Amino acid sequence: MSQVYRRRHSRWYEKVLLSLSFQLFVGLPFVIMPGSLERWGWGFWLNMNEVRYNTLVAIMLGFITTVFTQRRLLRFPGAHTAAYILPSVTGVFLIAICMLFFTREGYSRQVLFVGYILCLTWCYASYFVGHRFRRMKLAVVPVGITDKLQATSMIELRILERPDLAGVRYDGIVADLRSDSMTPEWERFLAQCTLAYIPVFHIKQVDESITGRVQIDHLAENEFGSLLPSSVYSFVKRCIDILAIVITAPITVPLMLLTAIAVKLDSRGPALFVQERVGQGNRNFRIYKFRSMVKDSEKDGAKLAQTGDMRVTRVGRFIRKTRLDELPQFFNVLKGDMSLIGPRPEQRTFVNQFEKEIPFYIYRNVVKPGITGWAQVVQGYAGNADDTRIKIQHDFYYIKHFSLWLDLLIVFKTIKTILTGFGAR
Repeated sequence: MSQVYRRRHSRWYEKVLLSLSFQLFVGLPFVIMPGSLERWGWGFWLNMNEVRYNTLVAIMLGFITTVFTQRRLLRFPGAHTAAYILPSVTGVFLIAICMLFFTREGYSRQVLFVGYILCLTWCYASYFVGHRFRRMKLAVVPVGITDKLQATSMIELRILERPDLAGVRYDGIVADLRSDSMTPEWERFLAQCTLAYIPVFHIKQVDESITGRVQIDHLAENEFGSLLPSSVYSFVKRCIDILAIVITAPITVPLMLLTAIAVKLDSRGPALFVQERVGQGNRNFRIYKFRSMVKDSEKDGAKLAQTGDMRVTRVGRFIRKTRLDELPQFFNVLKGDMSLIGPRPEQRTFVNQFEKEIPFYIYRNVVKPGITGWAQVVQGYAGNADDTRIKIQHDFYYIKHFSLWLDLLIVFKTIKTILTGFGAR
C-alpha cells in the first residue's frame, strides 16, 4: 500500500486564511467601513455623490495595489516585507492624493486618512499573524549536490533520511533532478509527492531563490531564452525613468548644484568626472559622475576602488556613501545610455579582463546599465574578480526576473543602502 502524503497548508481553513480572496473580501471592508460610517453614517452607500465615490475608489485602489505589491515582493530573496509596508502603503496613497489634487476631484481627507491608517494596520497584522506560515518548509532529497543548500530566515530545510515524509507536511521537495545517483526508490517517492500535489523543485530553482543569484558556469539554450528581458517592460521602464527624473528635478537639480560646489571647494579639479563605460549591446558611452577622487587618480591606468582608498577625497567619501556622486547619471538616463535600475556599467578595460575570466560575462549587457541595481543593494561593491563573479550572478538574476516588482524592491533596498552607506568605498 502506497504512502499518502499531504501538502503543508492544505487544510481548508489554511487555504482560506492565506488566500488572496480573503485579503480582498475581508480586508477591503476593514479599511473602508470604519471611516465611512464615522463620517457619513449608516447607509452612506445609498447616496454616492462625487466626493464619496472618489474617496472610496482611492482607498480601494490603494489597498488592492498594496496587497498585490506585498505578495509579489515576497517572491524575491531578502524581501523582508515588514520593512517595506510603511513606504509602499504611504507611496500608493500619496499617488492617489496627487491624482485627486491635480485633477481637481473632490474627496474626503478624513475618510482617506482613516483608510490609510487601517490599510497600514491590516498589512502589519497580516504580516505578523502569517509570519509562521510564510516560512517555507522544504524536504531535501540527499542525492547529488543538494548538500550545498543553506536554510534562511524564510526557508527551512530538512534532510530526508529515507524516501518517506514520515507524516510531516511540507511546502515542497528539493532534489537534484539531474543527478546520476538518483535511485529508483527516490524517483518513485518524487512521483508520489507529485501525485499528492506537493511540488518538486530542482535544486537550481531553490538555490536561486535563496541566494538571489543565477549560476553562470553552464547555461543551457532554454536558459539563454529565459534571460531575454521583456521588450514591453523595457518600454514601460523607459517611460518610468523619464517621468521619475522630471518629477524629482526640483529636488535633485539644487542638490546637484550644491554637491558640485562642495567638490570644487574641497580639492583641485573639475566637479564632474567623465569616463568611458560599456553599456547595452556592448557599446561604449560617456558616463557622468561627481568627482570623488583626487585629480588624475587614474593617470597610471584604471584601478578598482578599495576599502579606505587614499585617492578618495573628504567630500568624495561622503558623496560615495550617500550615492550623491551618481546624480549626474540622470543625464545619462535622459540620453538613453542608462536606466535608473540595472547592472552597473564597467570600464572597457575591466570588461575585457572579466570576459576572459568569467563565463558569459558579456551577456549582462543585454539590458541597459543602471544607477543602482540588484547586485549593488544585495552584495555591495565588487573589489576583485571573485567578487565580480558573484556580482555577475546577481546581474543574471536581475535579467532573468526583469520586472516592475523586482525594480520596486531594488528602490526600497536602495533607500536603505543610502541611509546605511552599505557597499561604499
